[in-house]
Amino acid sequence: MSSLTIRNLRKNFGAVEVLKGIDLEARAGEFIALVGPSGCGKSTLLAMIAGLESVTSGEIWIGDRLVNSVAPKDRDIAMVFQSYALYPTMTVRENMLFGMESRGVPKPQQQEAIARVAALLQIEALLNRKPGQLSGGQRQRVAMGRALVRDPLLFLFDEPLSNLDAKLRVDMRTEIKKLHHRVGKTTIYVTHDQVEAMTLASRIAVMHQGEVQQFDEPEVVYNRPANIFVAGFMGSPAMNFIAAELTTIDGKPAVTFPLANGRTAALALHNGAADRASGKQVVLGIRPEHLSRHNPELAGKGGIATLTAPVEVVEPTGAETMAVMRFGELEVVGRFAPAEAPRMGEDMPLAVDMTHACLFDPATQRLI
Repeated sequence: MSSLTIRNLRKNFGAVEVLKGIDLEARAGEFIALVGPSGCGKSTLLAMIAGLESVTSGEIWIGDRLVNSVAPKDRDIAMVFQSYALYPTMTVRENMLFGMESRGVPKPQQQEAIARVAALLQIEALLNRKPGQLSGGQRQRVAMGRALVRDPLLFLFDEPLSNLDAKLRVDMRTEIKKLHHRVGKTTIYVTHDQVEAMTLASRIAVMHQGEVQQFDEPEVVYNRPANIFVAGFMGSPAMNFIAAELTTIDGKPAVTFPLANGRTAALALHNGAADRASGKQVVLGIRPEHLSRHNPELAGKGGIATLTAPVEVVEPTGAETMAVMRFGELEVVGRFAPAEAPRMGEDMPLAVDMTHACLFDPATQRLI
């Protein structure tokens, strides 16, 4: 197994700087997700790791080898593309054999690799079919199989599930996770889907405008986002952001912000900010699942603050109900269990779990 190290990597297309000094390190066997909106530079970064794009400056190391000037075929990597990139006139077996034949792998080793990978991916029955006879999910398995027979140092996935329907995406996501667990190879996985990143990766690099905004374990990225961009990008529905002011309640730090009809909410902070000056402007971040209907059982629970807000929209989804509520001039989204789902027009008593609240500096947009 091999690691990947990227040091101060930059990429310019003419006068446009696409990557602005990327530093990343993937440990041997680790699954790293590069996630971000379209145009953030994640696919360009993957192409540079693969050798399909040149390096403007910086270094790419695979294991203990600097590969900046190494041809793609000599980097010992395997790439799975969004478009599958299968040869339509070849059978599945021929598609999987093609790369090995090009490299002069002996026939017995070729057949052993085909048998091993076909069993691993459960595609034995498809080996004599052509890509046009396969479903999208089957073609994606074949594309992964073609990469696996190489036994490379590094696997690169470029949005491999984006062409699949929603149910098949979930199924294939599970298959990729199982596959990584069995094979244990260092994997770099590009996606714009933050759910894919959260469920698959051991660490996530969130990218925006050619820079890595945060690189950490999924639970850290989700619960302690480095800045407002990360907080808003990771999570669906997105985190709610409320312009607020630091104050104190009974000598303890709190935040206040306006509600409807001239009312003001005052929510005690659970995790400090006592060293911050009262009157400082902040942005309070609350995820939808940390709002719930207030009930007596929550009254004595630590870190719970309360307020009431009118419900403007209710959206049942089956397993949960989304609701849009008004906090002064803001619309705030909450995620509720069906048993406590709000009613349209209700002035809902809310419990806010402040143990998960985030405070951001409105000037720098960074987590305080």
